[in-house]
Parts: sequence; structure tokens; C-alpha cells
Amino acid sequence: MILSAANVSVSLGGRVVLDEVSLQLAAGDQAAVTGRSGSGKTTLLLVLAGLIAPSAGTIDLRLKPDEIVYVPQAPSLVPELTALQNATLGLRIRGIAPAEAAEHAREHLASLGLDDVDDALPAELSGGMQQRVALARALAVGPRLLLADEPTAALDQTSGGQTINTLSAYASSTATALVVATHDPTVAAHFPAQVAIAARTDQELVR
Repeated sequence: MILSAANVSVSLGGRVVLDEVSLQLAAGDQAAVTGRSGSGKTTLLLVLAGLIAPSAGTIDLRLKPDEIVYVPQAPSLVPELTALQNATLGLRIRGIAPAEAAEHAREHLASLGLDDVDDALPAELSGGMQQRVALARALAVGPRLLLADEPTAALDQTSGGQTINTLSAYASSTATALVVATHDPTVAAHFPAQVAIAARTDQELVR
């Protein structure tokens, strides 16, 4: 087990935004966090990433911070860097040589259907393409826990399906734990486990 969350709640500004959610993740587990907008999906991912401390409950996280990657829904690329440079950024920060970093990044860009955007700046890409560049950057660093917030929200059905298949295949081949927040039941159906956040009094882990 690499992560165990028990009865995790978060209150912000006097308002409960996440109420008593529990889940466990082992290496290679894949789960979807489902629920309507504002139900707390993003908050849960931020807690699992260690970016927000829970107001109540416990988190037992047996990973180092650099083994966890959180990919937000909003594009998070450096505007002055090309798509390839953005995709290599995590590797370069970790000290990987430029040529090796570029090779790894290109592989993951191609796996996400982006094999011809190396020199494009973020402003020249659609929102969905920017999101896939951010996902390629995340995959390139080899996380042990990958948290992706609505990774298909800006994609059409075909691109969205390819993206989910790529993330799932990566997790299976590398024993990476994968958690995807989504409001799309079609996306959620791809995953063997679902954390359903339907209301503050109705959260459960379905396996």
C-alpha cells in the first residue's frame, strides 16, 4: 500500500468542501474520482498530492514528494517554452541531459497523439493539446502516483479515449498508481475503482 486516506475532510473559509472520504491505493491501482462540479474532486486530488492539508482524517502516504505528480485541469505550461521544452521540463529539473530528456518527452507526446507539435508555443495549441503536453511532461518523469484532474475535459471523444487509454496503459506497465478526477461517466467506466463524491454525506469507494 502506497497511500491510505481515512475519513478525510477539508473545510475552507468555514465551508466544508470535502467530507469524510476514504480510499486506499497500492502500486498500479487505477481509480476515477467522480462527482458533479463543486463536489470536491479537485480538493481530494490536492490532498492526495500533499498540496492541501486535511482539516480532519488521516493520510498515510508512503511516497517521496518527487514521486507524486499532480496535473491540474487548467493548462499549466510555460508560455515562453515550446511544447517539447515544456514536456522535458520535469526531467531537466531532475538533472537529465537535454538530448535524453527530449527523447523521453517525444515518446510520451507521440503516445498522446502529439507527434508534430515539438516547436509550437502553448498559444499556438488548443486547450486540449496543451493539456496533453502537460500529461506528457508528467509521464516523462516516471511518477509512482499520478493525479490528473479532468484530463479529457477539453478533448473530443476520440482524443479523450486515446488519452485515457494511454494513461491506463502507462500505469499498468510501470505499476504507477493513477487517479483521474472526471465528471464524465464514460471516462469513469474505464477504471476498475471509483471514488464517488455525490454529496457531502454520500462518499464511497466502489471496487
